[in-house]
Amino acid sequence: MSVQAAAISRWLDHLLGFVASVILFALMLLTFIDVFARYAFNHPLRGAFEMTEIMLVVSIFAGLPLVSRADEHVTMDFIDHLLGRRGTARLQQVVQVICAAIMALLGWLTWLKADKIAGYGDTTDVLHVPIAPFVYFMALMIFATGLVHVAKVFYPGITRANML
Repeated sequence: MSVQAAAISRWLDHLLGFVASVILFALMLLTFIDVFARYAFNHPLRGAFEMTEIMLVVSIFAGLPLVSRADEHVTMDFIDHLLGRRGTARLQQVVQVICAAIMALLGWLTWLKADKIAGYGDTTDVLHVPIAPFVYFMALMIFATGLVHVAKVFYPGITRANML
C-alpha cells in the first residue's frame, strides 16, 4: 500500500473514530439529561428516544468499516490448523471476497431503501428529523466496509494496528 493510501486510510480511521466517540459521548449526555429531567422535574426530554435511535445508527455504522479493517469481528479458527499456512491464507481471501460481495449487495439494497424513504419524505414522529440522510449514511458505510474487504483480498496483512 502506498504512503498516500496509508495516510488517507489513517485520516479516515481518525475521522470515523472521532465521529463514533462524539456520538457515544452525546448519547451518554442525552441519556443523563433525559433521566435527570424525568426524575427531578417529572418532565422527560422531548425526542430523546428518537435522538438515541439516530445516534445509535450513526455510531454503529461509523464503526463498521473500522471493525472490519481491524479484524475485530467474531472469527472461528477451528479448521486453520488442518489447512496449514497457505490454505488458511487462501481461505481468508475467499472469505474477504464473500464479505465484500455481501457488503456490496447490502449497501445497494440499503441505498434503494434510502431512495424510497427520501421519496416518501419520511421523518421521525416527534422531532420531524428526515430519516433518509441517515439511511444514505448507512449505505455509504456498508459500501466502505465492502471496500475494506476488497483491499484485504489484495493486501491481506493490512489491519488498523499495523497502519498506525
